[in-house]
Amino acid sequence: MSDKKPFAFVLMPFNQEFDDIYKFGIQAAAEEQSIIAQRVDEQKFSETMLERIYKQIEVADFIIAEMTGKNPNVYYEVGYAHAKNKLCTLVTQNAEDIPFDLKHHRHLVYGGSIETLKTMLNQEFLWLKGESIRLKTIPLQIELLNTFGMLEKNDYSAYAEVTCTFDIRNRTEKRSPQIEAIYFYTGSSWEFQQDGQECASTPSDNAEYPKLRHFIKSNVTHLSSGGWTQIKIIGRRLVWNKFTGDPYQEVYKLKGRTIMEIITSEGKFIQQISMDVTADDIPF
Repeated sequence: MSDKKPFAFVLMPFNQEFDDIYKFGIQAAAEEQSIIAQRVDEQKFSETMLERIYKQIEVADFIIAEMTGKNPNVYYEVGYAHAKNKLCTLVTQNAEDIPFDLKHHRHLVYGGSIETLKTMLNQEFLWLKGESIRLKTIPLQIELLNTFGMLEKNDYSAYAEVTCTFDIRNRTEKRSPQIEAIYFYTGSSWEFQQDGQECASTPSDNAEYPKLRHFIKSNVTHLSSGGWTQIKIIGRRLVWNKFTGDPYQEVYKLKGRTIMEIITSEGKFIQQISMDVTADDIPF
């Protein structure tokens, strides 16, 4: 077994106000977990800084990104890390600094306390190390790529419509087992469509899972080594009814836990997914 330490590449503004956060929060937690954590400005390199950042993101075992202050360079680099499918944990002093389209990704809010950040990252690094090992051995990995929410309203009711896009990948060196079925578990009152057709739904068959099980079609039967496919589904749920007496809102926040399960010829592959979507009443 290799004794090489995992490498965490740190994305953050090059600003003196973040130096203690980096040294006593991020690096201190990494050292306690036998992880090498570095920023690009600590390294020696001959290429341009942007080229170096790209390379370090690609070779890193995982990414830690300081989002406090909404730095545009950090946002851009996080986007590149997500495009490369890297394990990426966002940290911030203020939850408002995580834009709505990143809220479903892992993030820690530490409220400006370096000690709190260090404590939270100690636990997060444990998870990241385990997840990094797991991802190298599991043939089918599921990631929620993005979500988009909107409201459909008439005089009597309003429905939240949420579009979810999932990536399914095989990062192993072998062909994946045959995909036999995909199930998406949600709370009650949800209905889904895929490619314009309604997804069949039944009550959940597992007491630990949410209440409904939706059948999702796969567009492939196997994934080759390094292979990738994508699934898009549209969910719909009643959020307001005039006759209940509740006031209508122009914004509804939908947050909770869902589960996607892939049934294969060699067993089940299950991914728990955190959803955090805002459905807006956007006029056209």
